Amino acid sequence: MTGLFLRGLTLSHFRSHKRAVLALDERPVAIHGPNGAGKTNILEAVSLLSPGRGLRRATADEIARRPEALGWKVTAVLQSLNQRHEVETWAEPGTPRQVTIDGKSAPQVALGRIARVVWLVPVMDRLWTEGAEGRRRFLDRMAMSFEPGHAEAVLTYEKAMRERNRLLRDGQGDRHWYHALEAQMARAGAEIQANRDYTVARLLSAQAEAQTSFPAAHLRVLHADGADEGPEGEEALAAAFDAGRGRDLAAGRTLAGPHRADLAAVYAAKGVAAKDASTGEQKALLVSLVLANARALAQDFGAPPILLLDEVAAHLDAGRRAALYDEICALGAQAWMTGTGPELFADLRDRAQIFEVRDTGGTSDVREVDG
Repeated sequence: MTGLFLRGLTLSHFRSHKRAVLALDERPVAIHGPNGAGKTNILEAVSLLSPGRGLRRATADEIARRPEALGWKVTAVLQSLNQRHEVETWAEPGTPRQVTIDGKSAPQVALGRIARVVWLVPVMDRLWTEGAEGRRRFLDRMAMSFEPGHAEAVLTYEKAMRERNRLLRDGQGDRHWYHALEAQMARAGAEIQANRDYTVARLLSAQAEAQTSFPAAHLRVLHADGADEGPEGEEALAAAFDAGRGRDLAAGRTLAGPHRADLAAVYAAKGVAAKDASTGEQKALLVSLVLANARALAQDFGAPPILLLDEVAAHLDAGRRAALYDEICALGAQAWMTGTGPELFADLRDRAQIFEVRDTGGTSDVREVDG
């Protein structure tokens, strides 16, 4: 086996799951059950096999099962190209999340080198109509799938910016206090910009090369305040931070840089901005970008990512739902999908593993069922 998929997943005291064990193969995974049964919790556990706080952006303490609050653990057997890895991630009460890979302690960024995980969750349905922060996060998650080091660049930039903003709020006017921080921000910011630009280029290329039932999107990265142009590259960013210090002092925060960028999308076939498209069209665009991400990674990484598609079936008509399943299977992606009933996955038949989740007195129970 040379793909990317989970062979096994075990949850211990993870949200509503006291203990859940899933034996898996390379096929997609369809999980059905009533609302509140614990379906999304399984996808969240898989999302923690990548760097960061997962698809809910929860703190480690928020994940622990209540009322026990004993801490939690996710254990997975991961097939990554031609290698098998045992991955564990967990947290004890009041402590940060820990990771081991093949029995050795590892930083979270190491997860991004052996597994690529991309997700689409219902809260993203408002992506095109809400603020830029969510779109930046969406773009950065995809950028991280191409370049795992993107996460470190973002963390470095944000840490230095917080320190700079503290100086600005304190009214510190001596430029020497800012020099080292702005140099850090410029280096990390240039890396962030390059990774984002590469990601958009790969998505556009993957869309252009594909025959798909989902609409293409014209994409571009905007600068601060929606501008098409702005400082790019290390030298230009450093100069912009230096030149904008007076304005930033007045505002008490940094007003220009990659943290103010935005992702603009246009529904290509209609020439309509994504924010002005219908709700169904906006959802279809999101699915299209996730599929494009998967196709590009199949070329760049050697296998499509693990896809987490929460409640995706309920928001697509029958034709697009069947088309999505066909594309996932053609890609060879292990897509984890949730829905309220088995009928939503009827078009998958034996092409997927089907699991049912039930709530039994406040505890989630998971069992595999026939397709």
